[in-house]
Amino acid sequence: MPTVLSKEDAFENIPSIKAKTLRINLNPNIYGTFAEIGAGQETARHFFRAGGASGTIAKAMSAYDKSFSDAIYGIEEDGRYVTQSRLKKMLNHEMQLVEERISRENNPNYLFFTYANTVATIDFSKRYKGHGWVGIRFQLDPDQKEYDEIVLHIRFKQNEARLQQETLGILGVNLIYGAYFKFNKPKKLLKYLYDHIDKDTVEIDMVNFTGPNFKEVDNRLMSLQLIKNDMTDAVMFGPDGNNLLPAAALYKKNILALRGSFRPVTKVNMDMFQKSYDIFIREQTVELENTIVVFEITLSNLKASGEIDEQDFMDRAELLCSLGHTVLISKFQEYYKLVEYFNNYTKARIGLTMGVNNLVDVFDEKYYRHLSGGILEAFGKLFFKDLKVYLYPMKDPETGQIMTSNNVKVHPRMKELYKFFKYNGKVMDIIDYDPDVMHIFSRDVLKKLMNGEKGWEDELPEGIPEIIKEKHLFSQKELPEGEIPEKKKEKEKA
Repeated sequence: MPTVLSKEDAFENIPSIKAKTLRINLNPNIYGTFAEIGAGQETARHFFRAGGASGTIAKAMSAYDKSFSDAIYGIEEDGRYVTQSRLKKMLNHEMQLVEERISRENNPNYLFFTYANTVATIDFSKRYKGHGWVGIRFQLDPDQKEYDEIVLHIRFKQNEARLQQETLGILGVNLIYGAYFKFNKPKKLLKYLYDHIDKDTVEIDMVNFTGPNFKEVDNRLMSLQLIKNDMTDAVMFGPDGNNLLPAAALYKKNILALRGSFRPVTKVNMDMFQKSYDIFIREQTVELENTIVVFEITLSNLKASGEIDEQDFMDRAELLCSLGHTVLISKFQEYYKLVEYFNNYTKARIGLTMGVNNLVDVFDEKYYRHLSGGILEAFGKLFFKDLKVYLYPMKDPETGQIMTSNNVKVHPRMKELYKFFKYNGKVMDIIDYDPDVMHIFSRDVLKKLMNGEKGWEDELPEGIPEIIKEKHLFSQKELPEGEIPEKKKEKEKA
């Protein structure tokens, strides 16, 4: 049983930074080291100023010179210093020194910790605002053999290095305090990272909890909290369930993105993916080994009855991961915002796979009224440089006609604009689609599933029905009497 556990106050009074550091400093058992590179020793400074730091800090150091840093922590394969790999090496090395140099025999109740960060603050040209990796490895019980660990990636938004340093110092204090006194409520721990910090000053776009006291923590669910709490615009995770840093995963990559609710993922989703992927990798500028496929779910698609249904999110994510796919969760309702996000990390080819009904929505002016430049401003961002739309056809339920880019019905005012992009090769039809799966819609499958009807299994990819049944995914409890809530876009395939 962990020996450090905070009592929950009746009211959530946020302690000051000094109060947090003093509570840690005055705890006779919490003891460890600080290793900070790139923004001064801002976190350690708060502990020194609070008083009583000698009972907490065994060492505080900064290996700023690259040769010194390499000599202490080793040389990175990619030659970079602000990476997760570097942070992990710092945590490993410093914790090993704590274990070697602090006698457990003389200090049987010590709870060891190592806090580390490696960051790059804003450059002189103020073009790159900077980013960094922050982490803590710690014990909650002196007999704990395997350490707990929390790792974050942050992006600075302030325009002065001094302000970024101060923000990092406060964030570090909040992380250490949260690790020891809020570890049993990881969702709240994430929120408390912004105590005394304006969310406009720093973005947290990745977090991972590991260790014996976080065995029940699903890091994909923690990713969702980052978006729910407005800490970031998008998060990403791989098939193994581990969170990925979007900047690293998307860096200089060719990106093929499929947006949908995937509730659940169906055969038509997989047909859209496979057929568009086959076209995408044959594009002249696309290299197969430098290409990533992303299944994107917008935050608006996660909402049920006005709230984000976390279990529903987990069900969809689990199915996509079981098929070996990378998932991006974003708050981008419009496609142009998604493309703008991708353009932050790559200048290579970007492909969007969508159905005819989605393309019609793209050319609907009402989605761009908030922009001063209206739809033209949005399209300037959407069809920027190497973007191409791979269009999956749709069968008109009334006439039976196959709708493609050649006969799609956009608003009369948008016809000439649509023709411009169509004739300039920005929209390409998927012609080798599977006509036997065109009738499948996720909403229909879900309705059958929840009403206990037969045949829904045949409309899903191989292995998916078994997972749904085995793990009781998409519980009927969330929908009274098996009814499916009205969707904004009734014909959305995904």
